[in-house]
Order: sequence, then structure tokens, then C-alpha cells
Amino acid sequence: MDELKLIEITATILALMIAIIGHEIMHGYVAYRYGDNTAKNQGRLSINPIVHVDLVGTIIVPAVLFFSGAPFMFGWAKPVPIYIPTVIRNGGYKAAIHVSLAGIAYNFALALVCAMLLSFLPDLRQADSFMEAFVIFLLIQSLVYNVVLGLFNLYPIPPLDGSHALTYLGLIMGWTALVRLYESMERYGMVILIVFIATPLSHYFFLPIRYVIGWLY
Repeated sequence: MDELKLIEITATILALMIAIIGHEIMHGYVAYRYGDNTAKNQGRLSINPIVHVDLVGTIIVPAVLFFSGAPFMFGWAKPVPIYIPTVIRNGGYKAAIHVSLAGIAYNFALALVCAMLLSFLPDLRQADSFMEAFVIFLLIQSLVYNVVLGLFNLYPIPPLDGSHALTYLGLIMGWTALVRLYESMERYGMVILIVFIATPLSHYFFLPIRYVIGWLY
């Protein structure tokens, strides 16, 4: 295996792990700040990747996408356990919105940091050393995967984070029709996602993601 391929594989795995594990930890951490100790008591606020690995979402799906030459990878970690009634009791529905959007906020913040750091570094092809090339590629991959994960989860489709945030907003605003709509959509959420991802609609579904990546990089 040549050095460039080793850089690509290592940086890709590391960037994806940082994006998806950090996303889940932030959900649990914000819930903890609102008095829910569930994730903390189960050791799920740890940065140890082993406690967050999901066989399918963290290993199999990314590996299949990588070796099939997909334009970008996607994955997920084991969901952090959160007891929303405790969050709502201590902070109301606004607190539940904060918990729902915490992972997305983490992804967007990390993507912005990567974009700023890349502005001070040379192009990947102009890297002077193996280590510099690794750092640059890691930042590029981190930017991409954090934008993908953040925007993907922002879509208001169950069971994505955006749908949870919109449901709690509906409860605050008294939009009962919207809340009922999401309750009825919950069982069909994965089917809807598959339709958007595995059909020609995917071009439009991922268009905002491509735009934001191009704007940042």
C-alpha cells in the first residue's frame, strides 16, 4: 500500500469517527447539562470510541461506501441514551430543542474550524511531508463529513434530529397539526429517507450539502 493510500484511509476513518462520535456525545452532554444523567451513568460521554461504535453504522456502511467509490461517506455511532422527560422538566421544550440540535451544532462548528485551518495550509499536492499531507487531508475529510452529517441531520424527516427539533418547536408554538403529522410519519421515516437517498431525488437531497462544502472549501 503506497503512502497516499495509507493517508487517505487513515484520515478518512479518523475524520468520520470524530464527526459521528462527537455528534452523539454532544447530544448526551447537553442533556446532562439539563439534568439528564442517563448518558453519563452509562459511560457514553466518554471520548473512547469503543463505547460508541455501532457495527453497521460505524463500520459496515462506511466501509461499503469507501470501497465502492461513493462520492462521500456517511455513517452513525450508537445513539446516546437520553431521557427527554427529564430534560423537558428541567428546561422545557426549548431544552429539548437544544438537545436535538446539539450534535448538528458540533458538526457545523467543527467544519468551520477545519475550513479556517485549511486557509492557512497549502494545497494537498504541495505538501512538503507525509505528516503535512496527512493533516491537510484529515482537515479536508473532517470538513466534508461534518457538513454531510450536520446538514443531513438537519432535514426535518423522522428520525433525524431536525424532525425532533421541529416537533418540540411545534409543541411550543401550539402547532398541533404539525406535531400529529410527525407522530404519524415516525414509522415511515426510514422509508422516506431511502426514497430520497436511493432514487434520482438524491441529486436534490444532497445539493445543499455540495453547495456548503464548496462554499467552505
